[in-house]
Amino acid sequence: MLLLGIDIGTSSIKVAIIDANSQQTITTVQYPEIETPIVALQPGWAEQSPEMWWQHVQSAILAAHAQQLYNPADIRAIGIAYQMHGLVCVDKDQQVLRNSIIWCDSRAVPLGNEAFDAIGHDKCLSHLLNSPGNFTAAKLAWVKQQEPAVFEKIDKVLLPGDFIAMKLTGSSTTSISALSEGIFWDFANNELSKDMFNYFGFDTSIIPEVKDVFTTHGLVSKSVAAHLSLTAGIPVSYKAGDQPNNALSLNVLNPGEVAATAGTSGVIYGVKDELAFDTKSRINTFAHVNYTMLQKRLGVLLCINGTGILNSWVKKVTGSELSYRQMNELAKTIEPGSNGLVMIPFGNGAERMLENRQLKSHIHNIDFNIHTPAHLYRAAQEGIAFAFRYGLDIMRANGMNPSVIRVGKANMFLSDVFTEAFVNATNVPVEMYACDGSVGAAIGAGIGAGFYASAKEAFSNTKALSLTEPNNSNVYNELYQKWKNCLESDAASNSLVV
Repeated sequence: MLLLGIDIGTSSIKVAIIDANSQQTITTVQYPEIETPIVALQPGWAEQSPEMWWQHVQSAILAAHAQQLYNPADIRAIGIAYQMHGLVCVDKDQQVLRNSIIWCDSRAVPLGNEAFDAIGHDKCLSHLLNSPGNFTAAKLAWVKQQEPAVFEKIDKVLLPGDFIAMKLTGSSTTSISALSEGIFWDFANNELSKDMFNYFGFDTSIIPEVKDVFTTHGLVSKSVAAHLSLTAGIPVSYKAGDQPNNALSLNVLNPGEVAATAGTSGVIYGVKDELAFDTKSRINTFAHVNYTMLQKRLGVLLCINGTGILNSWVKKVTGSELSYRQMNELAKTIEPGSNGLVMIPFGNGAERMLENRQLKSHIHNIDFNIHTPAHLYRAAQEGIAFAFRYGLDIMRANGMNPSVIRVGKANMFLSDVFTEAFVNATNVPVEMYACDGSVGAAIGAGIGAGFYASAKEAFSNTKALSLTEPNNSNVYNELYQKWKNCLESDAASNSLVV
């Protein structure tokens, strides 16, 4: 029996085929090979086409089949992971009404802040566990205000994973976990938030059927099955946002366990068993994949928008034809601290840990006689690691004190320089695993389809590849303090408080 996992990322789509019995990955495919662009019609805006995601999903699945490493007829369940918070609007014929306003879009921040004030900070935080900020509900409010003709045609509001599941099956569903990431869910009353729906004037009929994360979200249609060489009627049995899914893929399911990712955005994600919130909503709390009414499992999420995208930007602006691997090797030739070069990575929209402010990215202390592209490569990776340290300190102030952080050997964690900087700046060991979001989604599909009796069984063969422990934390702490001074200087010049 095989399981298919789909990860709808910002930069690309990934699919994985795993053998359910051995839990071994048969193949993974990324499509397209170049990074998918973000449409920014105005500063602070970020959109992508849902239909483009669907085309890329199909291409990735067919590319995996073309390797002829397995029989597609043996795929018995599908799981989906997806970039969180994106708004997909479809009409009664399941046709997309506009581009998706994705996670790093900042246009709705003022509307979210107005809702926060109108509903009341205490009530929002105690019931929603977050401020509305620029999450999905606020994005929908922007569409209602600015594009009323589009809003009137909306039949259902979907998250990106809900949309891809709908394209596969024809069925529209969602989950409490998905609703919580959109700030549609009232945790105190265990229901759709009356406060949010009443304040913004939304009808609850726009929300699809609410189901568990691990359950059947629809069956693959005959037409889709024929096109993708799949078996008609197999279930989409798991859907989760990319960060809850990453935590699942790293077997982070219990209170106190912590995962991290460093892709286009960077995230530290820890699990708690009690309703909790940051009073400034700099970190956010959502229902984890194993959240139930009886067993509260909350994911506490720190997000840094400007993570791998800074690394990508540096690659572009240096005119480099180098691969990321070659960039990482050059970065290793530079000593920690990058000869005084400091990079602040907040150039990808409003940063939640800066209270939804747009600081932009800044580069300090460039010396034209000293600094080379290799210095830029290292300074970018160190700056990202220091942003993680800054955010982790906020999490620590809110009671999250990890003794180890689990990560997948992917994206920024493929770099020894970044991993060293991350471990020493945070002073927390990192356990690295051979997994990614698409593999986690496939495992989730096996749990949802009932092939695995429990998550424990699903990860029974999972072993860490390596453990990296702090070995130079004093040096990196000193470098972090210099980085933080630069951040505070930038914030002061922009009239921000951090």
